Amino acid sequence: MPDTLDQAPLHQINADAIAVEISWLEEVIVARLAHFFEGTATPFILPAAPKQPTGTMLGDLITETALSGQARLVLALALAPHVNSAVLDPFYVKNSAIDRAFSQFGGLPDASAAFVPTVETALFLIAGTDTVARIAAMRLFEPDHPLRVNAGVSLTQSHPSQISRLDLPIHRVVAFCDGSAPRPDFSPNFPARRLSTRLTWDDLILPAALRDQIDHILAWMGNRDTILDDWGLGRHVGRGYKALFYGPPGTGKTLTATLLGQRTGLDVYRVDLSMVVSKYIGETEKNLGLIFDMAAERDWILFFDEADALFGTRTATTSSNDRHANQEVAYLLQRIEECESLVILASNLRSNIDDAFFRRFQSALGFARPTMPERLQLWRSTLARVPVEADIDLKRLAQEHDLSGAAITNVARYAAISARRRGADEIDSADLAAAITAEMRKEGRTS
Repeated sequence: MPDTLDQAPLHQINADAIAVEISWLEEVIVARLAHFFEGTATPFILPAAPKQPTGTMLGDLITETALSGQARLVLALALAPHVNSAVLDPFYVKNSAIDRAFSQFGGLPDASAAFVPTVETALFLIAGTDTVARIAAMRLFEPDHPLRVNAGVSLTQSHPSQISRLDLPIHRVVAFCDGSAPRPDFSPNFPARRLSTRLTWDDLILPAALRDQIDHILAWMGNRDTILDDWGLGRHVGRGYKALFYGPPGTGKTLTATLLGQRTGLDVYRVDLSMVVSKYIGETEKNLGLIFDMAAERDWILFFDEADALFGTRTATTSSNDRHANQEVAYLLQRIEECESLVILASNLRSNIDDAFFRRFQSALGFARPTMPERLQLWRSTLARVPVEADIDLKRLAQEHDLSGAAITNVARYAAISARRRGADEIDSADLAAAITAEMRKEGRTS
C-alpha cells in the first residue's frame, strides 16, 4: 500500500487499511497453527506487519503511538469479530485426544457461534506455548499501554472465573473503519449521550450577573494553558473545572451546558444516571469510570442532569447498602477531583448536593425563573419566525404569565399545533390563551 492515500473517499481508505490488517491477522493465525501442529523446536517467526498509510485512523494511531507488531496483532484480534469473524474459524479445530477445543487457543462461547478471542488467544498468537515469552507479552495488557489508552482495547469478564475477553467498543470500530473521531453514541450501552442544539449563543437569555459567571467559565477554558503553564498556577491547581448549575426546571441549565460546548468547540455529554446506577456492587463505579476515561481522552464537557440522585447527601452508615452508597459517593469525589475536563452538575435545589461535593466546585451558578423583561425577550426570540396575528401583545403575555423559557417554548408549540388543526396560517390570541392554560395546568397552576 502507498504511504499516503488521498484520492479515494475517507471511509474507503480507512476500510482498506482495516482489511489489510485483518488479512495479516489471518496470515499470522495460519502460520502459528501450522507451527503448533508441526511440534518442531524451530523458533516461530511472526509474519511482518503490513505498512499502513498515513491519513487513516489506524495508520496514524500506529505512527503516533509507535505500536509494535505484537500490539497491532492484539488490536487486529479485537477488531476481527466486528469486521470479519471468519478469520478466527481455524481456532475451532478440536483436540482429537480429548474431543474438545484446544485450551491453548483461548476463546469464549458466543450465542452467534462466532469465536470470541481472549487474552489467551492473543498470547498464543504472539508466543505460542513459550511460558517466558507469554509472560513478557502480558505487558501489552497493562492499563497505561497505548492499546488500552489510545486504541480503546478493553478486557472484560462475564464471570470472575473466566479469562478476560478482548473487546473493542463499537464506536471505536466505527471510528477505525470510517475515519471519524470516536463517539460512543454508536453504542446503545454507553451511559451518556451527546447534547446538541440548533440554538446559538445569542438565543441564551439570562440575567447579566449569571452571564458574567458563564463568561468566567469560558475565560478559563480559553486561557487554561496560559494560566497553568505560563503563569505557573499549574503547580497548585488542576486542569479540570467543576461547576454547579442549580435552579427550577426549564430555566436554561441544559441549554447553557450545550451552548458552552458549542462556544468552545467541545462535545457535551449528558450522563444517563439510569444507566450508570446499578444495584450490583461495583457496577456503578465501573460505569462512571468508563465515562470519565472517555471524557479525559476526548476532552468532553460532562453534564450530570438531575444530579441529586447520584451526588446527593450521604447517609449514616447503618447497613451494607448504606456503606455501598457512600463508597459510590467517595469514588465520584475522587474521579471528579481528578477529571481534567469541565464537569457540570445540575440540580433543582442547591441544598440537595452533598457539602463534600459543593466544596469542590469552582463555580455555583443559580438559575432563577425569568423576570418580566427576560420573559419578553424569550417570547420575542421563540416567536421570531412564527406567523402570529398582528394584535398579539407579547409584552402583556410576559407581564401576566410567569413562565420559564422551556414553558414558553411548550406554549409556542401547542399554539402552533392548534392553529394548524383549524387550518389557519397564523397563531391567534385564542391559540396562545389555550396553550398557556394547558401549560399552567400541567404545572399544577392556574393562569
